Amino acid sequence: MTDSKPSKTDRLRVVFMGSDPIAIPLLEWMHGKGASRLEIVGVFTQPDRAVGRGQRIVANEIKRWAQARDLTVFQPEKLTDSVREKLEALVPDVAVVMAYGHILRNRFISTPRLGTLNLHASLLPRYRGASPIQCAIANGEQETGVALMRIVRELDAGPVADVERVPIDALDTALEVEAKLAAACVPLVARNVEALASNRLVFEEQDHAHATFCRRLRKDDGRLDFGQPAGVLAARINGLFPWPGCRISLLGQVVKLGLADVPADPDIDRDVESGTICGADEIGLLVRAGDRVVRMRKLQRPGGKMLPAGDFLRGFPIPAGTRIESHPFPRIVASRPFH
Repeated sequence: MTDSKPSKTDRLRVVFMGSDPIAIPLLEWMHGKGASRLEIVGVFTQPDRAVGRGQRIVANEIKRWAQARDLTVFQPEKLTDSVREKLEALVPDVAVVMAYGHILRNRFISTPRLGTLNLHASLLPRYRGASPIQCAIANGEQETGVALMRIVRELDAGPVADVERVPIDALDTALEVEAKLAAACVPLVARNVEALASNRLVFEEQDHAHATFCRRLRKDDGRLDFGQPAGVLAARINGLFPWPGCRISLLGQVVKLGLADVPADPDIDRDVESGTICGADEIGLLVRAGDRVVRMRKLQRPGGKMLPAGDFLRGFPIPAGTRIESHPFPRIVASRPFH
């Protein structure tokens, strides 16, 4: 491969590697307004998978997006030497990775002329790992972002060139924050294209002493401990929606929670035990937590739709004094990688 620098009129040959629709806004920009400087020459994504109760084989959104634009798509199950040769044959200037689902070996990382960059959905070094969006919300953060970084073999530990910050609002779930982060990828990449093309992009090492790690989420992460502070419970409910979703047992039925907050100062009996339903206001179902009251604003019964609390309670009234069983929170964020 050549080490010559592209001229200002040359387009960077970009290989994209990703499997999650969070990258669609960036791909749209690269294929549209960014096409004067960037040319997507190949897309690597996960193989088609079986989904749903019928286990129907379905292509992911990245593949469907690429095929609709007649882009070359690769879907290797494993990143073998023959796959690396296919990557090399594309003569890429740079590879851009976001939520791919494969760990890249050094030979893959170094194949593009300008290297391999990753877009990670957190303000590194915090929330390295598989679920940074959900864990940032569940941990009560008020801000997150996307980091543009070089890939190294250690998990999300590469040096960072730039970040785009986004706020986490009080009623944001993982759905809203993911949409903000998806949009944030566009200005982050756009303002760094020229420096990348001229090989002048500056990377700074992360402060590894302040790193935190998050693991892949499981269904049992949605258990709730009502002895925890109300703000902690609301953040957990919002951060884990829609997957894996927090669930409680009410009158013999498992109810999924879609949104929660902490009301200012509801007029309730402050001597009731944690996990006790204290009634409802015009916005949500009020449940005593470890310090105050958490308000459940959206609820869903098995087989039903996620409903605002008022609509839910009209079809499923819950008397004050009903107790909800508590379960300890599984740990989802740690100071060391999960094994």
